[in-house]
Amino acid sequence: MNDILICGFIEGKLPYIGDQARTLEWLSEAHTWAQATLDRLSTEERRNLGRNMRRRVARFGCDPGRIAQRRSVLPDFVRERFDEMEIYDVSRRPQGGGSAARNAVFARAVGEYFDSSYAKESAPPDDLVHVTCTGYVAPSAAMELVAKRGWGERTRVTHVYHMGCNASLSALRIAAGLAEPGQRIDVVHTELCTLHLDPTDHSAEQLVVQSLFADGLIRYRLTRGGTGGLRVLALDEIIVPDSDDSMRWSVGDHGMHMTLARDVPERIAEGLRAFIERLAERAGVASAPLDKAIFAVHPGGPRVIDQVAETLGLADAQVAASRQILRDHGNMSSATLPHVWKLIAEDKAVAPGTLIMSLAFGPGLTVCGGVFRKE
Repeated sequence: MNDILICGFIEGKLPYIGDQARTLEWLSEAHTWAQATLDRLSTEERRNLGRNMRRRVARFGCDPGRIAQRRSVLPDFVRERFDEMEIYDVSRRPQGGGSAARNAVFARAVGEYFDSSYAKESAPPDDLVHVTCTGYVAPSAAMELVAKRGWGERTRVTHVYHMGCNASLSALRIAAGLAEPGQRIDVVHTELCTLHLDPTDHSAEQLVVQSLFADGLIRYRLTRGGTGGLRVLALDEIIVPDSDDSMRWSVGDHGMHMTLARDVPERIAEGLRAFIERLAERAGVASAPLDKAIFAVHPGGPRVIDQVAETLGLADAQVAASRQILRDHGNMSSATLPHVWKLIAEDKAVAPGTLIMSLAFGPGLTVCGGVFRKE
C-alpha cells in the first residue's frame, strides 16, 4: 500500500455561498411558508408560526459559530421570493420539487462540473472513479465525459455510489486496487446535499441535518510511486455492531432522507481507540507518537469532532483542519474529507514526514480509517 500517493487536488467552485446565519433565517422561512401553505394559514397565524419556527431553528440548527458558511449549486438559498426558486418553491409545493426534479438538477450540475474540470486536460486517466450519494443518472457524467473526449478505449469508469460520508476512504481502497505502476487513477466526488431538504419536516433531527449539509465538488489522483502529496500507509474499516439505526440515507418522494441519531458521536467513540491502534499497527507506525500526528476527521458535525478529540485525547491543533473545513464549507458528505486532505497537503506549516490519521463515519454505522504520511 505504501507506494500509493494521493495528489493533484482540484476543488470545484460552487456558484452560491450562503452565510450560515442568513441560511438559518432562510430555513426558518422555508419551514414556515411550507406549513402555512399546507394548513392555509392566515397572515397573523403565519407570523406566529414564523416566530416559533425561528426559535426552533435557533435551538436545533448548527451554530454559525461552528459553521460560518455553506455552498450550493442552487440559487434558491440566496433568493428571498419562494415563487422564484427552482426546487424550494414552497408557496406552491410545500415539500419542494419531487425527486425527479432534484435529480435533473444533479445531472445538469455534475455534468457541467466534469466538463469544466477536464476542459484543459488532453491526457486521459487510466481509471476514473466517481463518488456520490446525492444523485443518480446513467450513463453517469463520468461516462459521458469519457465518451465525449474519445477516451473510451483508455479510461475505465468505476462508480462508488450511495455509501455516504465515509465513501472517500472506501473509494481510496478501490482506487488503490485499480492502480498499476505508471498509471493514473482519478477520483471525483460530486455531492449536492442541498438538493435533499423537506421543508415540511420540522423534527429536531431534520433541522440539524438541513442546517449541517452542503454541496461539495473535488477531484484528486492516485499514482504508484512519485513524490509530493499524501502517501497511503494503511486503510481499514469496520461496522459497529447493532448500530444500523444510528445513521440512514434513503431515497424519498421529495429528495433523499437522512436519519441521524443523537447518539452517533457516542457510538463512534465505542472501540475507536482500539480501531486506531490496529490501524497504526497495519501502517507500521504503532510506535510513533500519535500526539504529533494530524487527525483528518470527517466533520459529521461539531460534536463528532469533539467526541473523537476527547476519546483519543487530542489537542485542538490536531483537529484544526477538520474544524476549518466544517466552518468554511459545512458537511459535504463524501467530498468533505478530500477537502481536509487538500488543506493539509497544501499547508506549508505541516512538515513533510508528518503522519495523518484520517477517520470517516457513515451508514452502517461504518467507521473508516486511513494512515497517510505527507511527502
